[in-house]
Formats: sequence, C-alpha cells, structure tokens
Amino acid sequence: MAFPVDLRHCQALGLAGTAFLALGGETAGALPVRELWAPASVHAALGLVGVYFGIVLLTAAWLFLGRLVRGPRPPTPRALLLALALWAAPLLLAPPLFSRDVYSYLAQGAMADAHMDVYTHGPDRLGGPLADEVAPMWRHTAAPYGPAFLALASALSGLTHGEIPAGLLGMRLVALAGVALMAVALPRLARHSGADPAAALWLGALNPLVLLHLVAGAHNDALMLGLLGLGLVAAHGSRPAAGAAGAVLVTLAALVKVPAVLGLPVVVALRIRSGDRPLPAVLTTAAASAATTVAATAVAGTGYGWIGALGTPVSPHNWALTSLLGRATGALLTRLDSGLAPLAVPAWHLLGLAAAAVAVLLTGRRLRARPVYALGLSLLAVAVLGPAIRPWYALWGLFLVAAAAPGTPVRHRSAALAGVLALAVLPGGGPADPGQLVLAVSGGVLGVVVLWQALLAAQAPVPGRPA
Repeated sequence: MAFPVDLRHCQALGLAGTAFLALGGETAGALPVRELWAPASVHAALGLVGVYFGIVLLTAAWLFLGRLVRGPRPPTPRALLLALALWAAPLLLAPPLFSRDVYSYLAQGAMADAHMDVYTHGPDRLGGPLADEVAPMWRHTAAPYGPAFLALASALSGLTHGEIPAGLLGMRLVALAGVALMAVALPRLARHSGADPAAALWLGALNPLVLLHLVAGAHNDALMLGLLGLGLVAAHGSRPAAGAAGAVLVTLAALVKVPAVLGLPVVVALRIRSGDRPLPAVLTTAAASAATTVAATAVAGTGYGWIGALGTPVSPHNWALTSLLGRATGALLTRLDSGLAPLAVPAWHLLGLAAAAVAVLLTGRRLRARPVYALGLSLLAVAVLGPAIRPWYALWGLFLVAAAAPGTPVRHRSAALAGVLALAVLPGGGPADPGQLVLAVSGGVLGVVVLWQALLAAQAPVPGRPA
C-alpha cells in the first residue's frame, strides 16, 4: 500500500515527534537530581511513554522524508535545512535526554575555569551542586576530552557562573552550532564525492540520532563532527593554504574528541588528489596540526595531561562488543577457577583496538579513491570495536558515509542502523528495569498505531472526490 506523503506533512510529523520528546523529557529526562521523579511515579511513566511515542513519530517523519528525497521531485537542501530547524526547535529548551554527560561537561568546564587539573581529578574534586549532577560512575574519572573542548567549557562556565540551567542552555547551543556546521559541510562533501547533497543532508543531519543525542543530549560529538566536516571541505580547496586550513580544523576536531585524528591522513590524501606533491602535503599537514595543538593547549591552560588522559578508563559494564566478550570470557574463567579472569576485559579491549587499527588500514588501502567514504567506514569500525560504545558514536561514521556513500544500498543499511539505535537508550540515561521497558515499548506501539490509523484515514475516499 502506497501512502501519500509531502514535505509539509513530514515537517509537521517530525515537529510533533520532537515536541512529544521535549514534553516527555520534562518528567522522564536526565533532569537535575533535585527535579528527578521517582521511576514508579505516574509523571515519570507518562513522560517515558511520551518520549517513545515521539521517537516513533520522528523516525517515521524521517523515513517518509527519505522517500521524497529518492523520489522524482526531491526537496531542495534549503527545504531540508528548514525541516531540521523545525524539528530541533522544541528540543532547544528541553531538559537533557538519553544521557547525563552534559553535566560532566559543565563540571569539567568549572574545574578548568578554577584552574583544577581535569586530567588528574574527577568532578568529585570540584564538589558542590555540579558534581552532584554527574553520573556516579564518572564522578571520580578524569576528563577524556581535548583542550579545545575544555577551553570552550571553561569559557562557558565563566559566562554562566556555574548556574546549571544557564550552563545546560549554553551546552545545547554549542551542540546546535556543531550540528549547523555538519549541515553546512554535508552538501559540499557530497558534491566533492559525487553523491547527492539532499540525500547526504537527509542521512547525515536529519537523522534521528542527531536530534536525539547531539541536540537533545547536547553531546560534544556534534562539535567534533562539525569541525571535522569543515576541515575535509577545506582540504578539497584549490588555494595553496587549503591543506593547512583543513589540517587546523581537523586538529581542532581531534582536540574536542580524539577519534577525529583519523581525518588528518585524509587531509593529506585530498591534497595529493588536488595536485600537491606528497612530501609537501604531509609536512604542511603535520606542521599545521602541531601548531594548532600547541596553541589550543596554551589557550586552554590545561597542560599536556590530555595526552595521558587518552587512556581514561571506561565503564566495565558498557555494552561494547569487546566488553561483552570480555565479561563472558571472565565469567567462564571464574567458573574454571582461573586467576586470569580479571584480565579478560582488558585483553578483549586490546584485541578490539588492534582489530580496529587493522580495519582502518585495510579500509584506507581498499578505498584510496574515496578517502572520505573510507574515513567514515574507519570511524564506524573504531566505534564498533572500541572499548566503549554509545548510540551516538555511530554518527562518527554515518556522518561521512552520508556524504560519500557510493550507492543507495549503503544508505539503506545506514538508515536501518540509525533507526534501531534510536530506540536503544532510555531518556533518563540510566539502566532500564522491566517496568520501564514495558512503558517504552507501550509508547512505541502507541506511536505505530496512531500513525497507521492516520495513514489509513488519509487513504480513505472522500465523498464527492474521485477515487
């Protein structure tokens, strides 16, 4: 059965979805601890149902919009950007959703502003209301972020004087700026890669994961991806300074979160494809990257402790592939009374990192003619095989796959992955109990039923109108 859809209906449906997300988040989101509702309360239950109802509406709007993008009269990139702005608007003032990481950002920014060593101490050293908002497992953990992000977080802390509501709004605006940079970069990267700019925007910027986690969750991955995308766009330029500009932007992205460092070899590859000689391209990229690193570290005032912080431990209970295998191996060794059981998780993490390195090298060699696409697949491999994974980590690779995917089947598989991951985390950011799972499923099913009935009603013949 073919359902009629148009751009305005998609815009309205997605707006309704994010409006329900924002409303449900008022009682079921990652609220400040003093505002948290008991999980068993009616308000929290209704909020959880509302959030998953909204996720279904938003995802449906995105999928319908994808049909239009692949249709005979696809919407223009400008129309897609308008849809993105409409969908993001209700989330601007919503509470944090799906994660409490934004409170860690605020606490680490306050520590940097107070000249505390964020690479040695966790937010517990800061104390006070901000530290209380950080998830317990991270209160004693040093910052894993680079000096570029901490300089920004420190400046925000100074502007907001440590006030939590103002800080949350500030971090959301930073995330929105990152998403805006992503949206600017995507069509340009798509044109350079021979891909469809509208399809790139649809998959890379209007993706539900972007709205749920980068906007609603206010994650700094948005800033990393925005800078990375702009750096790759700059590296395509024809001017002599294009390589240096690309290296500066990609390095700044890596100084927000380190996975973006994989973009530096791609800058070199793009410059060589543009006609630069290999050795000057490598030297220019290395010099610009080193200068940017020194300057950003000096501005942040955090010193070079961030290099050692790259090994910041991850939660042993996360659901990364290597963590799951490590826990299973550890349980087996424990039953066998082996003293090697405590080494199982670290060993699997090392194996995963080694496998990711091999995947990056093989992908780069196999896809030399498509360096941006190769980078997207490499970042997906790092996310999947790394020691920790969150749904929004998939965006590291999906963002660039969206810009440079060689065909429709790749986009279909990427869209399926995004749709599944959109349902993976509860709005409070914590572990789920059976009751919460039932409520989440109920909200999703309610969304499907309402959508189905609305679509059937849209197909029903109207008296006096030809069928």
